[in-house]
Amino acid sequence: MGIFEAILLTVITAATPLVLAAVGELVTERSGVLNLGVEGMMIMGAACAFIATQVTGSPYVGILAGIASGALFSLLFGFLTLTLVANQVATGLALTILGLGVSGMIGEAYVGQSGIKLPQIVFPVLSDIPFLGPLLFKQDLIFYLSIAVVVGVNWFLFRSRAGLKLRSVGDSHASAHALGINVIRMRYLAVMFGGACAGLAGAQLSLVYTPQWVENMSAGRGWIALALVVFASWRPWRVVAGGYLFGAVSISQLHAQAFGIGIPSQFLSALPYLATIAVLILISHNRRTTLINTPASLGKPFVPDR
Repeated sequence: MGIFEAILLTVITAATPLVLAAVGELVTERSGVLNLGVEGMMIMGAACAFIATQVTGSPYVGILAGIASGALFSLLFGFLTLTLVANQVATGLALTILGLGVSGMIGEAYVGQSGIKLPQIVFPVLSDIPFLGPLLFKQDLIFYLSIAVVVGVNWFLFRSRAGLKLRSVGDSHASAHALGINVIRMRYLAVMFGGACAGLAGAQLSLVYTPQWVENMSAGRGWIALALVVFASWRPWRVVAGGYLFGAVSISQLHAQAFGIGIPSQFLSALPYLATIAVLILISHNRRTTLINTPASLGKPFVPDR
């Protein structure tokens, strides 16, 4: 039981940044914007969170810095694609490349430094419950924020008037504009929210998962988060299931090596990405369901009538 509990704890830690980044991208795509720059925003969040924590000595300031850096970085994407109507795919890829380069530059002086780990929040009595206590009531702040974000996004999209407007913008921006909805403003807010979530996911990497700064430490998690949105059919709770599934696959390589399983380490390291490809292939076979759930205006530029 102790070994199983330890494995689940590492799965939760590995899955949390995937869930956060994927839910943020889900909201962005629900508004009709395809932002492929999740990886760049994540790595910027990781770098800024670590640097702010080292400078101030407070990991909570680091969390705020990670969120702010992701949101500000997403504004650049928003300006290029929503205001200047640049191609969303090309701009997202450029944003990722830019994020990887800038994070490496600003974080160069902090490579090798010991970080300050975000402390756990312990709920008295509840944390003493066998098995479930450590899993649910003895976690860090970002884990609880990830659950709160999923619950809030699910309520916002399907229970609020503003969420209905957001989905209408993603399904038909022309019709939404005709009804008086400010499409550009709605998409800007969605893009910023997605960037903030990606920045928070990055902060989790450098403050919880591995409390240090290593160049390119996001290691492709932003691309997995993009695949998770499609895997979840743009539904928040399915993102959680997919995130923990991919988290389990990612962490399995470490436990397989610890148990001495005779599988090449290179193959184990490739498992998360092989799983991503396999899931996308399975999803592609059910095109009808995918087309029904996909926002109809996803990736399409919008220029309001003047």
